[in-house]
Amino acid sequence: MSQPSTQKTFGKSTREVPHPSQKAQKWYPAEDDTQPKKVRKALRPWAPRKSLQPGTVLILLAGRFRGKRVVLLKTLEEGVLLVTGPFKINGVPLRRVNSRYVIATSYKIDLSGLDQAKVDEVAQASYFARDKAKDKATEDAFFKQGEKPQKKEISSNRAEDQKAIDKALIANIKKVDLLASYLASSFSLRKGDKPHEMKW
Repeated sequence: MSQPSTQKTFGKSTREVPHPSQKAQKWYPAEDDTQPKKVRKALRPWAPRKSLQPGTVLILLAGRFRGKRVVLLKTLEEGVLLVTGPFKINGVPLRRVNSRYVIATSYKIDLSGLDQAKVDEVAQASYFARDKAKDKATEDAFFKQGEKPQKKEISSNRAEDQKAIDKALIANIKKVDLLASYLASSFSLRKGDKPHEMKW
């Protein structure tokens, strides 16, 4: 229980003097006791932007395929989007991208005829899981460091899934004049361009 402070008069002024038991300690622990931070983070479900609808043509702003135009297939959890080039048109395979690094255009592609069950199968997190098996630090691996890395072999299942999804998509794209060439072209800004004034 804390002791009450006492009032003492010094000349014409008075001030509160803490009780002796309330004074600062004369010693401190040798090691600082770290206390866990009490931070309350409200888990809010991610809601995609209104412009991020399936079939929308997106422009990638980061990553290996930055500047490419892709087609949005599905919005996943935590701001992740499932997109495709299609691969036959611009070389962008089925991949997941962060919604923060895309520009949504006003153009939408018809997704009729697309196998939605196949899209849901590809959208699972386990589909994009990386192989954890790594090369052990052996003498042969040490001498192979200077050589060009071998290209990763794409599994036949992924290639079949890519073709199955792109088949219906490409059929709908070919129905529109110049749409295939639009998707194949890369996006770039020139000097003096003002992205915030552009209509996408």
